[in-house]
Amino acid sequence: MTDETLKTTVLNAAHRALGARMVGFGGYDMPVQYEGVLAEHRWTREHAGLFDVSHMGQCKITGADAIDQFQRFVPGDYQVLKSGRQKYSLLLNQQGGIIDDLMAGKPDHDGLFVVVNAGNKDEDFAFWAEHLSGDAVLTVLDDRALIAIQGPEAAEVMAKHEPVLAEFGFMDCARLMLFGVDCYVSRSGYTGEDGYEISVPAADAERVWNTILEDSRVKPIGLGARDSLRLEAGLPLHGHDIDPGTSPVEGALTFALSKSRKDAADFNGAERILKELADGPSRVRVGLSVKEGAPAREGAEIADLDGNVIGKVTSGGPSPTLGRNIAMGYVPPAHGALGTELKVIVRGKAAAAEVIDMPFVAQRYYRKPKA
Repeated sequence: MTDETLKTTVLNAAHRALGARMVGFGGYDMPVQYEGVLAEHRWTREHAGLFDVSHMGQCKITGADAIDQFQRFVPGDYQVLKSGRQKYSLLLNQQGGIIDDLMAGKPDHDGLFVVVNAGNKDEDFAFWAEHLSGDAVLTVLDDRALIAIQGPEAAEVMAKHEPVLAEFGFMDCARLMLFGVDCYVSRSGYTGEDGYEISVPAADAERVWNTILEDSRVKPIGLGARDSLRLEAGLPLHGHDIDPGTSPVEGALTFALSKSRKDAADFNGAERILKELADGPSRVRVGLSVKEGAPAREGAEIADLDGNVIGKVTSGGPSPTLGRNIAMGYVPPAHGALGTELKVIVRGKAAAAEVIDMPFVAQRYYRKPKA
């Protein structure tokens, strides 16, 4: 896709004014870095980073049948989800493959608010427009921007603007007036750090962005650090670590399968998914510590100690926090146990690797103390 055909978010001019280096991502002209990936990664881990994620898709699914219809295609139980809560789920095809991963919640009393990936949003919206029935209605919110603030100081920064946000726990969400405008806010994100995602009217996005950046604890962060942060957190990237051929079991995402839905087996791909849960999948997503040589990037082959190729790396690179190279990829279950010694083939050379637990860096989401 050429620069001329890339879409832009409403914050494009703000990124350029800050000196961002821009790249094409998900069909959009997006900032990959401002100061540098390493510095931005570390700032987010230590302070608060601000991300433009307005390229992602936002929609509402409303009507009396909204949740029943939505649940036909995802394996989570949204009937029991309380108002003011959201959770991660997976949009599945009939074969149990992952069309997209998403966040869906109940920030108000008007159905579901859903956020999907940028590269898949047109496909997702077309899928729902075709398959939703009854009185369930899809409304694409293309008049909104999405901003994320992530890091250990994010809560203090946002509480200065709205004290009630300090009371949110991980995956709490609400529709409220923030910065003088109608916002959807959740305490969530894609870095493994505490923080918030804020849906704002597009017309107000640059003002809100600049207002948050006035705080010295906050710096703008590009896609480069966003990717290294999510890799350390063990979070999959759709189109790379998961795709329409990947099942939730293969992708190590079974936490997204609610027990009630498994018992009912009434969602897309349930037959395959339940069979894999019972008998095991043919491959599994694992974390790897790459012990020597260059980083193992996406597409690098994974081999056993005899040199037999058994899988591929789907994401990989240096971990700024750990000071070593890490990767995610798929291997047969027999080679997926923690501590299994493997090889990764990088630039034609075999390098030692070991299956290790994910997340690579401990996630620091804020969970409210139980009453």
